Amino acid sequence: MSFEYPKHVCFRCVKCALCCGDTKDNIRSILLLKTEADRISKKTLIGLDKFAEKIEGFEPYIHQMRKTEDGKCVFLKDNSCSIYEIRPLICRFYPFQLKNLRNNRYVFTYTDECPGIGKGSQLKKDFFERLFGKFIELMRENIMRA
Repeated sequence: MSFEYPKHVCFRCVKCALCCGDTKDNIRSILLLKTEADRISKKTLIGLDKFAEKIEGFEPYIHQMRKTEDGKCVFLKDNSCSIYEIRPLICRFYPFQLKNLRNNRYVFTYTDECPGIGKGSQLKKDFFERLFGKFIELMRENIMRA
């Protein structure tokens, strides 16, 4: 498997929590793998049905995070992620996305919506290698537990 990544992008999280909820222009879908949903439930001692709902058509993702009435992730507390250490892959990746091009080739893209894009230092290949490694690890774990 191989991946491509943006070569000249700078990024630093500005802790705005924009990625944790809906905006005027973007309805967020925080998708969860089975292993992620199970891990969150186990670590938080909260039943899966309290924070996620089943979805279809987005395999290997089979759950979607529930939101509060104002469209925020249920685990966002005081503009901070209360499950940061076990946050879903989709959250770890933001503002980046990993798209499958076919033939086990992937490409990282990003959204300019995030105010952290263009701030901080230029990201190097090792940053994307770590993200890609986490992706591979979670996909393998998800297959093993299926």
